Amino acid sequence: MFIFTIISELTVSTSSQDAAKLVEVQKLNPRIKTDLRYATANNFMKKAVYPANARCVLIKSVAERLVRVQERLEKQGYGLKIYDAYRPLSAQWELWKVTPNENFVANPKKGSKHNRGSAVDLTVVDKDGNELEMPTLYDAFVKEARSDYQNLPAKVLAHRKILHDAMKAEGFIPNSSEWWHFDAPDWKNYPVLDVPFDAVP
Repeated sequence: MFIFTIISELTVSTSSQDAAKLVEVQKLNPRIKTDLRYATANNFMKKAVYPANARCVLIKSVAERLVRVQERLEKQGYGLKIYDAYRPLSAQWELWKVTPNENFVANPKKGSKHNRGSAVDLTVVDKDGNELEMPTLYDAFVKEARSDYQNLPAKVLAHRKILHDAMKAEGFIPNSSEWWHFDAPDWKNYPVLDVPFDAVP
């Protein structure tokens, strides 16, 4: 069944067929850790934006690409922890209401790469699951969060490089404003979605 709506000239899909293109990342590799911040109050909104049944899902090819990043990092004694992946368009509107700044939050009138299941926010953990020290906390809207910001301790710069090198090696494109955000190179191939998490098979 296909259902499409038009929001300010943006085509948005709520179809079950498009929902079926999403997969749960941990079903492909359960060693990838998740901490879906928008399903909790531990985010810049200070409240849960996702329902309690939110899952870490991505377009299948993007998830498979991420699994290869995990395998690459494991050879170095590290792993991934995901903060956010697919984000329904309705949730994008909630973020935009609080932070209508396109440097940090995509304008929902255009749709986010997260809304396409083709972007991921994440960090690196050690073999025990502890997060490595990074330039800032997740979703810190400050200059230090920029991917090219250099006035940081050498250890922190090294940790950011570990993440960025591993992600770029598998084709992911870093976001210049956020060290944690990466886009799949083929994100344009996928529609903006507003399907609930429980609609994903």
